[in-house]
Amino acid sequence: MEYTNETTDYSFDDTLPIAPLKLAALAGSREFARKVNDHIVAFRSHDEALKEKRLSDPLFLNYYEDSYLLDFECPRFGSGEAKCELHESVRGMDVFAMVDVTNYSLTYNVCGETNHMSPDNHYQDLKRLIGSCSTARRVNVIMPFLYEGRQHKRTRRESLDCAMALEELINMGVSNIITFDAHDPRVQNAIPLSGFDNFTPPYQFIKALLRKESNLLIDKEHLMIISPDEGAMNRSVYFANNLGVDMGMFYKRRDYSQIINGKNPIVSHEFLGTDVSGKTVIIVDDMISSGESMLDTAKALKDRGASKVIVCCTFGLFTDGLEKFDEFHTRGYFDYCITTNLNYRTPELMDREWYIEADMSKFTAAIINALNHDVPIGKTLSPTDKIQTLLREYRARMV
Repeated sequence: MEYTNETTDYSFDDTLPIAPLKLAALAGSREFARKVNDHIVAFRSHDEALKEKRLSDPLFLNYYEDSYLLDFECPRFGSGEAKCELHESVRGMDVFAMVDVTNYSLTYNVCGETNHMSPDNHYQDLKRLIGSCSTARRVNVIMPFLYEGRQHKRTRRESLDCAMALEELINMGVSNIITFDAHDPRVQNAIPLSGFDNFTPPYQFIKALLRKESNLLIDKEHLMIISPDEGAMNRSVYFANNLGVDMGMFYKRRDYSQIINGKNPIVSHEFLGTDVSGKTVIIVDDMISSGESMLDTAKALKDRGASKVIVCCTFGLFTDGLEKFDEFHTRGYFDYCITTNLNYRTPELMDREWYIEADMSKFTAAIINALNHDVPIGKTLSPTDKIQTLLREYRARMV
């Protein structure tokens, strides 16, 4: 890792942290947490303004550590019940609990039977961790994929699961909840007096895209941003405005006379926008679940004459497997897919030639480091300036 040019973005001169830092990563997020930890260690070891104080000033005791990861575990009984055990004290610490509720690769035994961890199981373990950190100075939650974030509104006789979960976490004493690309960030209205931050990855997407593309022409004649539905409009507008290109969108025509698998089936995808013939198009959305809508959108764009179709989604869940994506890639309906490493991805996905990762570990580390210092984070973490700098450097290399 190199920090020669960007170190100042993550240094806070003489600002003291609110308390010594601890990263409490539940089992499903520990691989990502290790990367985040390494970045924070690097940030602080390169902080020139504080180097002299690490040995002489008692206020900076525990500021420089080889690791900020908390040693704990959540063992289970034979009945499937569980508990959280801390193997070190968190008294007076600023704890950041990290959880990936989508990591189904973990298993546990119930009366001799093997169960896969569900989002509910991960959420319960998170509450167990919070409950064991009662002596901490502050507890924050890093939940990249917002638990029950897709159940954010009530359209019929339904539960409001996401709102209830947010209220429960705040009632347990959580100070800040940090998530990424929430399905609908308005769900934070459930906790209007509490800390809730929703970050998005456009800079990391564009960085991964330009690393892949060596001769991408970024103008209205050659590039276009596509929103696959109405819900992704804001993401696509921001993307298009930063790149200075046009945007188009699809809307889903559904059959409201029936419900299949809990939702009204999609009859067709209707397109609104200018001609995509001969253009590279980038589809931007928050998640790929089964991928059905995304693949239909990609095929529709190819049928309309798009020369290249690129998919950018924050969370790649691929709940129905990868076979359909393999098929559509082989048929040329999309060229490649970029998702972040904020959620669990299977080894099979990582091996696919059409898959590209947008690394979010450094960005997450910067968020945690800033919050631990209790400083404003908007300017430091705003992607707009970084995107424009990246585009200028890319265009300069093409001249």
